[in-house]
Amino acid sequence: MSFSSFRSSDEAAALFARLGVTPPGGDLVSRSPIDGGEIGAVATASAADVAAAVEQAHRAFAAWRDVPAPRRGELVRLFGAVLREEKAALGRLVSLEAGKILQEGLGEVQEMIDICDFAVGLSRQLYGLTIATERPGHRMMETWHPLGVVGVISAFNFPVAVWAWNACLAFVCGDAVVWKPSEKTPLTAFAVQALFERTAARFGDAPARLSQVVQGGREAGEALVDHPRVALVSATGSTRMGRAVAPRVAARFGRSLLELGGNNGMVVAPSADLALAERAITFAAVGTAGQRCTTLRRLFVHDSVFDALVPRLRQIWAGVPVGNPLDDGMLVGPLIDRAAFEAMQAALAAAREQGGIVEGGDRLQAEASPDAWYVRPAIVTMPGQTAITLTETFAPILYVMRYLGLDEAIAAHNAAPQGLASSIFTNDIREAETFLSAAGSDCGIVNVNIGPSGAEIGGAFGGEKETGGGRESGSDAWRAYMRRATNTINYSRDLPLAQGINFNMP
Repeated sequence: MSFSSFRSSDEAAALFARLGVTPPGGDLVSRSPIDGGEIGAVATASAADVAAAVEQAHRAFAAWRDVPAPRRGELVRLFGAVLREEKAALGRLVSLEAGKILQEGLGEVQEMIDICDFAVGLSRQLYGLTIATERPGHRMMETWHPLGVVGVISAFNFPVAVWAWNACLAFVCGDAVVWKPSEKTPLTAFAVQALFERTAARFGDAPARLSQVVQGGREAGEALVDHPRVALVSATGSTRMGRAVAPRVAARFGRSLLELGGNNGMVVAPSADLALAERAITFAAVGTAGQRCTTLRRLFVHDSVFDALVPRLRQIWAGVPVGNPLDDGMLVGPLIDRAAFEAMQAALAAAREQGGIVEGGDRLQAEASPDAWYVRPAIVTMPGQTAITLTETFAPILYVMRYLGLDEAIAAHNAAPQGLASSIFTNDIREAETFLSAAGSDCGIVNVNIGPSGAEIGGAFGGEKETGGGRESGSDAWRAYMRRATNTINYSRDLPLAQGINFNMP
């Protein structure tokens, strides 16, 4: 598929026909980063519209919380079946609207399917504890109950999977969901909501408005964040966005689950399998055109293997296929928009000023529209860690630095204000265990002999420091979507008090 024969509007029309949906039109226009063409539009929600959606969601919650959890899981199971039916079309729509290569678009829908499977099993495993009590004739336990309305704010780079990580868990936990997607990817959200409504019709007795989408920018997001009936705000995006969201939610004593920026690092040790490392570095650094929160941005290479590895990476970078992400064999698609390109160029200029040697990073126009922003991934050899290497730029820039000792590398790695994902390539068990230890990486995701990106849904996803501390997806992340009650039952004929207190009534 060449650019000369490609029209994103025609592609969008075909995909919507295949999905059986029609965008409603409105003032929020979506343009494909592939060629800059308009592919559809939706209406922006006002603050009043958001408030109405939350109130409707609260009514849905009041009914849904009384449905047994395994029955709630059946709704999610059916949703997974619908996603399997529509994976090809929805995955292609993700690529069209977000600019991901097709395999990544399909992979994102597969993540949705996987979290549906996880959540179905979870619906029969919302376990509490039985707790030892110091009082005879008593039993103490904890129970978990549905929380309420969950507000989900998602970013453009994972326009459907992040919603599913949150929503599928929320549904089985007994919650309702109101979703504010990125204004850069409104059509994928519209399509997912339509597929969920198709699922709800098959399910038969789901309450109306259990899942809703409110489209728009800052106004819609603020209205969702500020609404007192939104029990949990799960926000995925930049650290700047998190700094705005967290205090507003805290001011009304709501809960927030923040999955924010990442300035992810990898250490390549002397004993590393360099062929394995090359592959991991390449995918982690250039996948999604560097627009993943888990993108590899800082590479610390031991002095003894630097000259063997880095020239090979430069060779790979020069040959990475960049172009229409719907074409076979393409590995890097476009940046999301002009602002992303300009931020990349500003970062590269700063790197040069701070002593970096920049290779790549130039714009590739080819046959693409002037409104599309394709770039050659950049690899930048730095004399050491500087201000720009400690700044996350959402673009395919890899900063490469030498190190001499593992302690030095870990200290440099942990100097980043974010703490999302990290990895080390080593065949030395002492180095691997040190990196995994309390004295090692300070990130929420710490890997050995695998890159920092491409997390599975079975593990909790999120990070520390300016990444926000939230956890989504697997493990026990479900607890964020429920409220805990500690229960004590006295089945004796006495009333012993805790801590051995004596309280004798007159």
